[in-house]
Amino acid sequence: MYQILTDSCCDIPYQVLKENQVDFISMHVDVAGKELVDDLGKDFVIDDFYEEIKQGAMPTTSQVNVGRYVEFFKQYASQQVPVLYICFSSGLSGSYQSAIQAVELVKEELPEAQIHVFDSLAASGGEGLMVYEAAKRQQAGMSLADQLTWLEENRLTYQHWVTVDDLNHLQRGGRISKTSAVLGGLMNIKPIIYVDPAGKLEVTEKVRGRKKALQLLADRIVTATQEPSEQSIFITNSAAKAEAEELKTLIEQKIQPKEIRIFPLGPTIASHTGLGCVAVFTRGKRRD
Repeated sequence: MYQILTDSCCDIPYQVLKENQVDFISMHVDVAGKELVDDLGKDFVIDDFYEEIKQGAMPTTSQVNVGRYVEFFKQYASQQVPVLYICFSSGLSGSYQSAIQAVELVKEELPEAQIHVFDSLAASGGEGLMVYEAAKRQQAGMSLADQLTWLEENRLTYQHWVTVDDLNHLQRGGRISKTSAVLGGLMNIKPIIYVDPAGKLEVTEKVRGRKKALQLLADRIVTATQEPSEQSIFITNSAAKAEAEELKTLIEQKIQPKEIRIFPLGPTIASHTGLGCVAVFTRGKRRD
């Protein structure tokens, strides 16, 4: 028996994780001096958070510190329960390194603790899909050792394709220049963003207009998905449910996956994308 853990950057609703016996550690978001705890919808009302952004709020995020990880891991280590923590990409946050440091501290007190921190090199629904499938494999009887081997071999088969509606948030995060943000807004340019093999965001293409961006996301995910009838596809969005549904329809016109699930983008990721972000995730071809 082992426990699968993750963090709230997986953007999978609390209830879905609970149904699959996955525990998580919450990221914290600061909005106008208020610290909010992202509990994946257990108590956190994501629509209220989106409304604050709509009213001009510019949230900031912070990585999980070492002390919080120590307490998170110790609740299982003290009961001698082996742990697999599937972590937010090290290419996007320092949380992975904090988790590694926390494991060392826990083992100073509990030398027999089995805590495996796995760098997903993924984010949002990509991380979430990885966690979701790991839980399904565990339920089917896969051992912890085999899980780790499978994840190492397949980590880069999780693909992420993203578009945003508000370039100002990308500019604030240093992804594009201020000039590009202004000109892009005037010309209705929509970037297509990919998570590269290092787990970092990369703007790969720019198209004019929202519909073209959604069509391109659908085309990329259809091409990337292998054996679609066996695959789950996740779509996340920040106050863009209609566009997420449109993307789902575009995908289903080309392939029939096992399921397509639509979830809200959590506050940590939405703080960096702004409203109108639509992202889609699958498992298939390796990232290049």
